[in-house]
Amino acid sequence: MYMIDLITKKKLGQSLTAEELKFLTQGIADSTIPDYQISAWAMAVYFQGMSNEEIVAYTKAVIETGETMDLSQITGFTIDKHSTGGVGDKTSLVFGPIVAALGLKFAKISGRGLGITGGTIDKLEIIPKLKCDLAIKDFIKVVNKVGMSIISQTGNLVPADKKLYALRDVTGTVDSFPLIAASVMSKKIAMSADLILLDIKCGKGAFVADVKNARKLAQLMVHIGKSFNKTVYAIISDMNKPLGKAIGNALELQEVLLSLQNQGPEDLKILVNNLVGLALLGAKKVSSLEQGIKQSELMFANEQPLKIFYEFVKEQGGDVNYLKNINNLPPTKHIINITTNKSGYLDFINNYALGELSVILGGGRTTKTDVIDPMAGIYLKQVHGQKVEKGSVIMELHTNKPAALHDSFKQLASTTFAVYDVQKDIKPIILEIIM
Repeated sequence: MYMIDLITKKKLGQSLTAEELKFLTQGIADSTIPDYQISAWAMAVYFQGMSNEEIVAYTKAVIETGETMDLSQITGFTIDKHSTGGVGDKTSLVFGPIVAALGLKFAKISGRGLGITGGTIDKLEIIPKLKCDLAIKDFIKVVNKVGMSIISQTGNLVPADKKLYALRDVTGTVDSFPLIAASVMSKKIAMSADLILLDIKCGKGAFVADVKNARKLAQLMVHIGKSFNKTVYAIISDMNKPLGKAIGNALELQEVLLSLQNQGPEDLKILVNNLVGLALLGAKKVSSLEQGIKQSELMFANEQPLKIFYEFVKEQGGDVNYLKNINNLPPTKHIINITTNKSGYLDFINNYALGELSVILGGGRTTKTDVIDPMAGIYLKQVHGQKVEKGSVIMELHTNKPAALHDSFKQLASTTFAVYDVQKDIKPIILEIIM
């Protein structure tokens, strides 16, 4: 069997067999297939797609390149959650402590930034000494003791996807539905949690621009899960505007801590409440989503979730004092104010460009070997739909990049928002729920 034949077959829109997919994924995992051929196959998939049967077979082949995780040693009902990524998405770091405080177990393997989106692991790794590469036995130990743990993808869990994940980021194949669905679900199924929660982002700051395609992706993921006898719930959430006010690793971590003190942005809180509600429903702790949401809302006013977050960081070796003093960290060399030249109602019109801006400020990667500046990013001084006055600061750009680049930063920032005389319709954060 030759890789060039598989590339050609997929280029022509034909489905690969289970045996061919096993050859492909094993070659990715053990590096016997070179990056350029893997990238060529991924691009062929991007244009030609995969059948549902092929996606399930590919997901199975990816899982079989590594080990599956036995979570039977975790006491209680286990939840795994995944977001398809968005601008300012720090949901897992708020969801985990809330759901753990309500008696469920949050066991998550997470990734790094992909495209314009920030990764949960990137955010956590700015905490000094925190270990995200725990052995599975230590991961399970933390979950049992604290109620939650988040670690990076281990070398033995779906290794084929780990390599392809990095290549997709730099070859323009991030937004391929089959590759997104198989990547997410292979990890989730290998994790063996009792319930898989999916947050499918939809809008100009997401891989999926409209509700129709977001629904298609969500249904595909749920289909894959059901093919492996897994319970999967999916939320489609709006990403036409940033989630919260902070974009960038340290800035988002600050917002997480504010949220866990019930002082965070309302849109993030609503999203977390719905996810927690679904988790409680899936665990049969409540009889309706509304009851679950109510329990989550009450927990936001409790100090227990913040204590759990600190304990989680401590158990994984992290410096809790760093978190407690995060608002006193030295700022970036430059903070650039972006203002509006008219009064009216603020509308973020290009959320994708806002994500791109965060990356070039230093808060993300353009190649898989780039080093992220943890302090770089964007802080929104005004929120979508708000009435603003002429001269108001719309956002702060935090960067250590040289001053010679600042005019280009300002120009890109000016394309991300508009101010209108009349307030535009504001979409709810939750668009659909698929179960």
